[in-house]
Amino acid sequence: MEFRFKNLFSGIFTNDVAIDLGTSSTLVYIKGQGIVLNEPSVVAIEKKTGKTIAAGREAKRMLGRTPDAIRAIRPMKDGVIADFEVVEEMLRYFINKAQRRRFLIRPRIIVCVPSGITAVEMRAVRDSVEHAGAREVYLVAEPIAAAVGVGLPIDTPTGNMVIDIGGGTTEIAVIALSGIVCNSSIRVAGDEMDDAILQYIKKTYNLLIGEQTAENIKIQIGSAFPLDTECEMEVKGIDLVTGIPKTIKVGSAEIREALKEPIAMIVEALRVALEKTPPELAADIVDKGIVMTGGGSMLRGIDELLREETNLPIQVADNSLECVVFGTGKVLDELHIYEKVLIKTTRE
Repeated sequence: MEFRFKNLFSGIFTNDVAIDLGTSSTLVYIKGQGIVLNEPSVVAIEKKTGKTIAAGREAKRMLGRTPDAIRAIRPMKDGVIADFEVVEEMLRYFINKAQRRRFLIRPRIIVCVPSGITAVEMRAVRDSVEHAGAREVYLVAEPIAAAVGVGLPIDTPTGNMVIDIGGGTTEIAVIALSGIVCNSSIRVAGDEMDDAILQYIKKTYNLLIGEQTAENIKIQIGSAFPLDTECEMEVKGIDLVTGIPKTIKVGSAEIREALKEPIAMIVEALRVALEKTPPELAADIVDKGIVMTGGGSMLRGIDELLREETNLPIQVADNSLECVVFGTGKVLDELHIYEKVLIKTTRE
């Protein structure tokens, strides 16, 4: 009775929040409401005053287009905080936007972090979230959140393998008995793919393009495995020889060549994780296969390439972009069940 009253009481005065604080986008889940926000992790700041003038989608449209007085920045790099103050501002903005009404008590917030995060980086996440308005902060490792989001039975002794390719990091982990048995976390993911495309076009065509154009090329014609029908698209940029804007046509086969290096690093990380897997759990993975999540897993043919490289069954999860935040939200909804997977942060 007391527990029910406490739950009812806290539900009226506060709303717990789960956040997938990603390099390229931030997703917010509110207890009882589901995913309420999905915005790019970008902030636009007025240089003179340091005031935030836009965040999320609105700020992303400003990337590479701002006058001297405004700076549009991505404060997250490789899955961790690159600019502490800006992340704090961004989080405050997103939390306020997600919570349509104000609550008397500050929320408990759970954030997912890369499994390869250092203690210093972990403290930076906790402090940023606290300053943005959290009463209590919990952290959960991204691969575990992804596995919960997909619906894998992480509390059993059977091995579950997850590959989460985000914007800044690729997380590969084998999970059993509510913990990570072995993992491989590399800071190569969607952003490195964009950069590889940008550099390829610069070297091959002497054409300078922006980050957003590179990302657009990856989404529209990027692939990791030969396509049934190869395609091409027009790309606009600045000619490095004449300094004049020009348009070129690039094909999907060229972009696949450009993406070879970052994809080879992901393949190698998967090999390393498989080599570290205990034999009993490896047998489970042969039977059950590997699940892929994250925005990077939406690259055409990446599952086919990994299948060919490992001879293991690999499938991309439905709604792969939302798996991590959905799993973090599920942990939040059932904290008493998932208590073992939390990294509770305490002030020193």
